Amino acid sequence: MKKIVLAGGCFWGVEAYFKQLKGVVDTSSGYANGNFNNPTYEQVCKGIATHAEAVSITYDEKLISLEKLLEHFFRIIDPTSLNKQGNDVGLQYRSGIYYTTEVEKQIAETYIQKEQLNYDKSIVVSVEPLTEYYLAEEYHQDYLDKNPNGYCHIDLGLVKADEVK
Repeated sequence: MKKIVLAGGCFWGVEAYFKQLKGVVDTSSGYANGNFNNPTYEQVCKGIATHAEAVSITYDEKLISLEKLLEHFFRIIDPTSLNKQGNDVGLQYRSGIYYTTEVEKQIAETYIQKEQLNYDKSIVVSVEPLTEYYLAEEYHQDYLDKNPNGYCHIDLGLVKADEVK
């Protein structure tokens, strides 16, 4: 099993989207790469904590590759939007790929270079080493399962039938 942490706006929709995919074993919502340990949602929303709302994705690389996960990631975000996805605006909504190995870094950078050819504007998705990931509060985990009418900037129907578990 492998893990990657992705930030693409509000973590509720990102988690709900990725948990549908064949090969994704587990997901969790959390806070990545900020200025102090164990931030709360309130601290992140108020800008006291500089973490990104992010999703940790555990996947079986025999069933889905990192490249395929990145393809899905770019399907659900606007990679040219800085600190904003959908109606969510602020530092915590920045888009990022947080890696733990040099191989993951290389895959992410290569993917973005190829993807840039499809955009007139510059892609602003950051590729950074994962410095920390803190699990968000329990009520954020599987939020859209618990609250089916909850806000989501992502079209969860973008997963194709043959990609669903």
